[in-house]
Amino acid sequence: MDVQEKCRSWTADHLRDSGDCYYQAVTRTSGGTEVEFRGTWVIMAASHDYLGLSADPRVREAAVAAVRRFGTSLGGSRAACGSLDLHEELEGRLARFLGHEAAAVLPSGFQANLMLAPLLADGSYVFSDSSNHASLNEVIRLGDAKERTFLHGDLTHLEELLASVGEDSGKLILTDGIFSVDGDLCNLPDMMKLADSCGAHVVVDSSHDLGVLGPNGAGASDHFGLRPLLVTSALSKSLASVGGVIAGPADIIYYLRFHARTSLFTAAASPANVAAALAALDILQSEPERRVRVLDLAEQLHNGLRALGYDTGSSVTPIVPVLIRGRERCLRMWRELCRAGVFTTPMTYPAVRAGREVLRVTLTAAHTDEQLMRVLDAFEAVGRNEAEHPR
Repeated sequence: MDVQEKCRSWTADHLRDSGDCYYQAVTRTSGGTEVEFRGTWVIMAASHDYLGLSADPRVREAAVAAVRRFGTSLGGSRAACGSLDLHEELEGRLARFLGHEAAAVLPSGFQANLMLAPLLADGSYVFSDSSNHASLNEVIRLGDAKERTFLHGDLTHLEELLASVGEDSGKLILTDGIFSVDGDLCNLPDMMKLADSCGAHVVVDSSHDLGVLGPNGAGASDHFGLRPLLVTSALSKSLASVGGVIAGPADIIYYLRFHARTSLFTAAASPANVAAALAALDILQSEPERRVRVLDLAEQLHNGLRALGYDTGSSVTPIVPVLIRGRERCLRMWRELCRAGVFTTPMTYPAVRAGREVLRVTLTAAHTDEQLMRVLDAFEAVGRNEAEHPR
């Protein structure tokens, strides 16, 4: 089929079925917790700004000050002309925060995971949880290692796969810390014990657990008191910016700076984004009550939704997946929730497998108890309407 015709036919079908549910623009925001959407103010219950820092005046002013000092863009890659002392400060701070020797900052979290590609050499093996983020799946495609996917969270299956390859082969295990759809936490202690026994290394994507878990807020590794070989993370969640980081041993980070094309051939992260992340990191470390607040809200949201008869799976984290089987029903309930004043995220195939559709709900540390109750009231009303008028 011709490329244009392929896109035209798909677009027509998609616009008819779900075109009003994705890429929908908001016109204003208020405090990071409410947005103006289609002329109405609604609660934003879809953002991963877990600590509620994107609207914090200290973070905003840091970004503005960086623009005044350095401009909006650096006009080149880090290897060429795009490195600032600001980048190096953030890299040093994040390396220490994550308990590693060194770190590299990238323009996006997706790119931070793509940095792993040079480690996936021909003749080696990469083992990946079936529920890992798309960026980890993408880096496997870029690398030359042989892929082995294990069932989600199934370490017995992982052990079988590890035992099926040669003892002398390079082996890298990739996992999310908190999984971005179901909100469950990886079993890092048993995974690392298994890795040690098989001569493998573990890489953890902590995009959704950095700032949320651990006595220091440094994520899943901090939560379990462990140090995997490498940790990656987006800066767009708890650090209220845009960017990514990969942290680990200094020799590996240095090697990747010069061998990962995603680092060598991309413009440097903007001064505003780097400064915002630095300011957010300061707040993350000095105000642990934000972490307590977002986890408390998450527990109340889970309990409230379950009391209303909704299934939120095994999640105990701020990612609250409300199982709504059926693509059409999921999208319909998203629309009804919007009309009831709550903006969530509808997740349908291919983001999740068919029959596993969810409305993903997240609240931040900035949301109030009153906003939590409004979210629960909206779900109660929409659920009652679904029950009374099944379609």
